[in-house]
Amino acid sequence: MVFSSPVFLFIFLTSVYLLYRIIPTITAKNVLLLIFSIAFYTYGEPKAVLIMLISIVMNYIFGMAMKPETKGRKAFLAASVIMNLAMLGVFKYAGFGAEMLNKLPFLSVTVPRIALPIGISFYTFQAMSYVIDAYKDPKYIQRNIYKLALYITFFPQLVAGPVVKYYDFADQIDQREMTPEKTAQGMRRFVIGLTKKLLIANTMAAAADTVYALDTAELSLPLAWLGAVSYLFQIYFDFSGYSDMAIGLGGMFGFRFLENFNYPYISQSMQEFWRRWHISVSTWFKEYLYIPLGGNRKGKVRTAVNKLIVFFCTGLWHGASLNFIVWGLLNGAFMMLESYKVLSPSEWKRPARHIYTMLVTILAFVFFRADTLGEACRFIGKMFVPSASVQQNAVFMKQLTPMYIAMFVLAVIFSMPVVKTVKNKLTKNGEKTAAAPEALSYIVSLGLLAVCIITLSSASYNPFIYFRF
Repeated sequence: MVFSSPVFLFIFLTSVYLLYRIIPTITAKNVLLLIFSIAFYTYGEPKAVLIMLISIVMNYIFGMAMKPETKGRKAFLAASVIMNLAMLGVFKYAGFGAEMLNKLPFLSVTVPRIALPIGISFYTFQAMSYVIDAYKDPKYIQRNIYKLALYITFFPQLVAGPVVKYYDFADQIDQREMTPEKTAQGMRRFVIGLTKKLLIANTMAAAADTVYALDTAELSLPLAWLGAVSYLFQIYFDFSGYSDMAIGLGGMFGFRFLENFNYPYISQSMQEFWRRWHISVSTWFKEYLYIPLGGNRKGKVRTAVNKLIVFFCTGLWHGASLNFIVWGLLNGAFMMLESYKVLSPSEWKRPARHIYTMLVTILAFVFFRADTLGEACRFIGKMFVPSASVQQNAVFMKQLTPMYIAMFVLAVIFSMPVVKTVKNKLTKNGEKTAAAPEALSYIVSLGLLAVCIITLSSASYNPFIYFRF
């Protein structure tokens, strides 16, 4: 079940929200959310729900072992990390590992065909966050398994994030405020995310899919750039749209989730880009991997190695493919070049800084989108070799529909903090001045919701990109 489906919008969400408002106690509300969250996952992954439940029970037991009086707490912590990663490894990386072994001479390993449970990367990281936080501070030990289950299964962020760290969620389980204002803000945020997905991301996806489906010989320079830039906007508005919907849904039920994107395409360096892009995962790796490895406290060489490990793992986390690993290492390599002043964007003029950052990001995303390393390299080659036949030009022009052009313009505008800047200026001019735009924003949201519903009635199924991670 996806957020942008009629079943979710008109049946699931309506039912859980109305029941949530009727039920009086926080305990009953939590139980309701847990039941509906498990039902949400079961609807899409009936066979895989058992795996998620095993993960919950396993990490509940490890969490209880984090009590101060328990002997060998560190050993239990290590065991929890190993078992969580082993579970993730079996379902996500077993086939990839076997394929890599088969590339070695004199080896022939049977490649297992194991279906990847939706959301396993996200809920495994959240489960690990719980045990690690409980180890660091025993106050986070959750003695009620249903509360831990609610944290891991909570449907707004279950299958595609953001990755919510346990210490950010723990206090909200029993104490959270639900006001009409927060509910309205949550609904508005959800509609914004739905609009990003259905209108902008799906339109960009149609062009990107068309270009990437072409054989490399059929690509021209304009077509290659069209595909690369379309995917750049598709992945941002697809994933930030999902994050907006998750944050909005959380707000509707009184929960506060941290931001996952902060206008990454305005970045002036790759270091800034990673402070703004997929914030929940980058901070997870920073807190639970980079810092435990030693961070930047053990000299320049060790710091460089730690960063490479983190970006290798970041790429691998996204998928069992060499393409994702190369994507992660490319980002890590440019961040290191900036850290050691081999590249110094801060010394360049602002336009040059932005062009450099976006060029690296676009080229790196080609590896993210292409099926193989060879395809990615050939695709990038076409981006810099002038060529265009009459047929290629016809394919290029066919993608430039009025809808595509309109959504492309909106993608450029809304990848920058235009609305935020205007709102901040109006707020500074006084509350009365700011009240009108606030009211207008809700009216616009209602209009966008109507457009989205109309779009849903005619649109074909287009899953979120991060569902496969």
